Amino acid sequence: MRRTEAAEQLGRFVREHRTDGARRLRQAGIWLMVGAVGTAFGMPVAIASVGTTDGAPGLAGLLLGVGLVGWGLGIWRLVQAFRTREQCFDIHERGFTHRVAGTATVIPWQDVAQVSTSGGDGRPLADARGMGSTCEIRLHSGRRIRVDAFTEDLRDLAAVVHRAVHLGQFPQGRGR
Repeated sequence: MRRTEAAEQLGRFVREHRTDGARRLRQAGIWLMVGAVGTAFGMPVAIASVGTTDGAPGLAGLLLGVGLVGWGLGIWRLVQAFRTREQCFDIHERGFTHRVAGTATVIPWQDVAQVSTSGGDGRPLADARGMGSTCEIRLHSGRRIRVDAFTEDLRDLAAVVHRAVHLGQFPQGRGR
C-alpha cells in the first residue's frame, strides 16, 4: 500500500518514524566479529590447555564464552535486521501505517488495545545497543508490534499513540 492510499484512509499525514536498519546491521557485524575473535582465540587456548589445571582452562572458557555470546547476539541482531528491514511508522490523524519489508498495514486508532513502554531510564549505552527503551503496541486482534531504540523518536511515537488511544487526543495533520 502506498502512503497516499493510507493517507486517504487515515486522514492527513502527520509525521514519520523510521527504524535505522543500517545501524542494526552494523551492530550485528560487530557482534559477529566479537564472536569470531573469541572463538578464534578460545579454540587454540582450549586445545593447548587439555590436561592442565593452571589458568589456561579458565582463560579458554572465558574466550569461548565471549565467542558464544558474540555469535548469539550477532545472529539475533542479523535476524532482527532482516525481519524489520525498511520498517517505518507513518502517523496520521486517524491512525498509523506500519510499513515493513515492502508491506504496509493500516491501523486505525480504534484497533489499538494498549500501548506500553519500558526503559527510558537514561541508560545511553543500552539505548545505543537498541536494548534500552522499548514500546509495545497491542492490537485488539492480538497482534503485537514491538518498537525498540533503533526507531527514531521512539518516545515521541509512544506518546502520540498513547495520547490518541487512551486520551482521545489525536495528532493534527500538517496538510497535504
